[in-house]
Formats: sequence, C-alpha cells, structure tokens
Amino acid sequence: MACFIQAVYLLELDRQENRSNKENALAPKWWIPFKYKLVQTLIDERDGSIFGAILEWDRSAAMADLVLIRPSGAPRAVLALRGTLLKSPTIRRDIEDDLRFLAWESLKGSVRFNVALEALKSVAESYGSNNVCVAGHSLGAGFALQVGKALAKEGIYVETHLFNPPSVSVAMSLRNIGEKAEFAWKRIKSMIPSGSETTENSSNIEEEKSYGVTGLKSWVSNLNRLKNPGVGIGKWVPHLYVNNSDYICCSYTEKSDQVEKSNEGKENVNTTNGRAVAAAAAAKLFVMSKGKQKFLEAHGLEQWWSDDLQLQLALHDSKLISRQLKSLYTISAPQSNTGKS
Repeated sequence: MACFIQAVYLLELDRQENRSNKENALAPKWWIPFKYKLVQTLIDERDGSIFGAILEWDRSAAMADLVLIRPSGAPRAVLALRGTLLKSPTIRRDIEDDLRFLAWESLKGSVRFNVALEALKSVAESYGSNNVCVAGHSLGAGFALQVGKALAKEGIYVETHLFNPPSVSVAMSLRNIGEKAEFAWKRIKSMIPSGSETTENSSNIEEEKSYGVTGLKSWVSNLNRLKNPGVGIGKWVPHLYVNNSDYICCSYTEKSDQVEKSNEGKENVNTTNGRAVAAAAAAKLFVMSKGKQKFLEAHGLEQWWSDDLQLQLALHDSKLISRQLKSLYTISAPQSNTGKS
C-alpha cells in the first residue's frame, strides 16, 4: 500500500516534469512489480494536479508471469491518495487543505474529498467493498480516513490503510479544553447541595415510568444493533501506521484510559453501553519507535517499506481514534415522551 501511494506522488511529479512516456516515467515502476495497472487518476480541478489514483489487479500481466490467481489479501482495486508536495505547482492547494484540517479537523469542504468519495464508492460498487482498499499518507491519510468513515456510515466497509495520518488540529485542542472545563464544572456542581434535588428526583421517577416500555424497546433495539454484524458495529477497522517521533501523527498514541473518567457526572451516559461503544470503535494502530528521529525521516513514506521495519500493534487503545470513530457507533439515548417542566 505504501508503494502505491509513492506511485501517486510520482504521478504528479511525472506530470510536472513532463515525463509522459513509459520510458522515462517513474510512477509505473511502483505498481507494475505487484501486477497492478493504472485505471484512473484523481485530479484537483483547482490546479490540475494529481492527488490520487485507482490501481487495479492486472490479470493479464499476472498470467504472463505465471501468477494464475490473485494472492490472498490482495485487493482487486486500490484507491491511493498522496500527501503534501512542496512543489510550486501544487503547494498552494496542498497547504490550503492542510490548514483546513488544522483549523477544523475536517476535510469535507475540500474539492478532493468529494472526488475521492465518489471514486471509492464507484469502485466499491464495481468490485464489491471486500475487494477494494483505500490508502493514504499524511494529508492523503486524512482524506482516506474521512472518506472511509463516510462510506462506513452508509454500510460500505472498505479496507483502509493510513500512513502518518494528521492528528493535530486547533479544533481538537479547543475541544480538549472544553471537555476539561465541562468536567471541572460538573464536579464543582455535584459538590454544591441543591434544595430542588428531592423534587427533581421524584420528577425523574415519574419520567422513567412514562417511557418504561418504550425505553426498554429502544434499549433492546440498540443492543441488537450491537450484536448484529449486518449493522456494522466493528465492521470497519482502519489500519493506522504512526511514528512516535512524528509530531503530526503522534497524538494517536495517546492512551484512552481517561475516557471513562471524563464521562463521570455527565447525564445520559450509560457505562455498559459506553464500554460496548469503546470496544466497537476499533482500529489497528501500528506504532514505530526507533528512538529520536528527525521529522522528515519520521514522517517519510519510505520507512513503511523498509526491510528492518519493526512495529508494535495496539488495539482499542487510542483516545483520538475513539473520538474520530465515535459517530459511527454512538448509541442514542431513549427518547422520553414527557419533558421536564
């Protein structure tokens, strides 16, 4: 997958440097050895740059080398998305999307998001979602994550590989400050005695009685949704590859053991359901730790195909992953028919 992303970087560099024929183009050398072929390039209409490509299993090339069947695990089609290229023809639009993520922790307003989403949806419909993969590096990993998540919400689960995905944003920092402030206020509020507690408690009892049957049905429905694999809980498990020395993606290694503490004192938080949601919001997080490294080395794509690659695998362990996938698995609270006066 990392090699396919490298091919997309080179597709754009080939375009910029007018390497259009097979003899001098660099990009094909990164997919041909794997018996894949280029079927589509994704173009940013703002500057004409290539930011992604769809590669397809080349059966005829495989047969020519006596590879009779596609190797197990090899997808029929791959959508590969590159990251930022610091070259004059592309740097403006690349940095624009970098700043978009930095400000909002979202790339949905970008032209590239819609193009990538439609492309991935199209190949998933053509080959089946089980035979399709999306992969991205850096900014491209941000797009791949959000495009994959958008399809997962529609019940389309595509294998996803994210190399050095961006994890730092102003929005996330402000959210963390807000969560801490809210938690502190809840703790302070809980320590202040209130004369209306008795009235409020009796009101809550009546309220619970009023939606007893409805609430039970809603709870059972949500429980079935957790147990039913057809609904999608735990069906989409993105693969993230991060380096501890890369400050752009290192926030993914932050432990999630503080999540339950931040829910203390909050209303409408069910501990049992919370654990179920946390377990469902899963990802495979591969962490590379080689000690202190320079940024360009730690953030580089080439580290992921090196011969001395050593990774640690962590499951259900990232606070940031849980937050980003939360909307896929959040269980809505039962609705009451009687509102508080």
